Amino acid sequence: MKIMIVGASGFIGGKLARALMAQGHEVIGAGRSRPADVPLSGFVAVDFSQVPEPAWWQAHLAGVAVVINTVGIFRESQSQTFEALHTRAPVALFRACVLAGVRRIIQLSALGADPGAETVYHLSKRAADDALRGLPVASSIVQPSLVYAPQGASAAFFNQLAVLPFLALPRGARVQPVHLDDVMAGLLALVNRPVFPLTESETIAFVGPAPLALREYLAALHHSLGASRPAWVLELPPGLALGLASRAGKLPGNFVDRDAVRMLLRGNMADPTAFTRLIGHSPRPANAFIEPEMAPGLRREAVLGWLLPLMNWAVALVWIWTGMVSFGLYPVEDSLQLLADFGLHGTLATAALYTAAGLDLILGFLMLTARGRLRCWVLMAQLLVIAGYTAMITLRLPEWWLHPYGPISKNLPMVLVIGLLLALEPGCNRKVSG
Repeated sequence: MKIMIVGASGFIGGKLARALMAQGHEVIGAGRSRPADVPLSGFVAVDFSQVPEPAWWQAHLAGVAVVINTVGIFRESQSQTFEALHTRAPVALFRACVLAGVRRIIQLSALGADPGAETVYHLSKRAADDALRGLPVASSIVQPSLVYAPQGASAAFFNQLAVLPFLALPRGARVQPVHLDDVMAGLLALVNRPVFPLTESETIAFVGPAPLALREYLAALHHSLGASRPAWVLELPPGLALGLASRAGKLPGNFVDRDAVRMLLRGNMADPTAFTRLIGHSPRPANAFIEPEMAPGLRREAVLGWLLPLMNWAVALVWIWTGMVSFGLYPVEDSLQLLADFGLHGTLATAALYTAAGLDLILGFLMLTARGRLRCWVLMAQLLVIAGYTAMITLRLPEWWLHPYGPISKNLPMVLVIGLLLALEPGCNRKVSG
């Protein structure tokens, strides 16, 4: 069949496109940018945030038998809103499908997008689902629970939680996670159904075999990852958990916000019977999500996932604190006496002291704010500054290497931490051509 996947550049959309192409289908992708790693039969450049009208879609839907919408966001931004991406744009697409004679629509929604929906995320998904149910076209509304995809951002987040030594979780949170392989099996089964009812709409919850308390889910991941000691878990009252999540939601790149906790407290569960019947076997349980051969690599990634931000803050605070100390927390006269050992006196020594202190403060604050290539240069600058300080002290005051508090030898672990941050920083090690 000729199939269009809207959101083919996304994680689920891309994996589904590859699977359908392998089965011999003609797959047309649609999205903001054509994925380089997915061998599509064709591609339609479209930005859902601009909400294309049904008339625009019709020309691109000629001959398409099945349309699958996998577009979705978990957090809004200025350019991408739930109303546009989850409701208005999909509804326009669905109406265009009816006009173009598409035989079946598969809508990737979310578990909880039902009459009890409370959050903007769920309400926006529900609005599109309801609109689709009212159209004269065969449709399948797929409502997955938490999807565990070994290489996905959501799974990486839960892996990081699972290997933390301490956890604070909302009391009463329950989930029914489902593995990506089972989600793929369900979507492929829906696409390949031999008979297409003319106007029937169905809603199927894609869930794991049984509900779990959130702490039980994390314990299952913890065990599968091969982590040594179970975490110490503090269960927070719902009100306190919501209050903390509101503040955490203001941090950039954070998965946890007030609505995320509200959805967890509401419960993310459903009867797995229909899903089990669709895929022909019981969904994979949470304690079998991680293949044994993948566990060591995923565990290292999970540990680094929460350890690297702490390293970044630690390095930044070292620079900031050093600068503050040099600006006067440590007696200026004593600092100038140290510089006299290097042959610096008077105005020159004072200028050197405050220049070095200012540089330390700048490097510290840039560690917390710099992004992209600038961050790479900041990390390399720190290594050069430490190397310069160490070389000067070694030449002029080599006895400091024998100091009982190790003020110079402690530069070695500092250099290693900065080197690790530099090595793992995206974009800092791109191959230069030319």
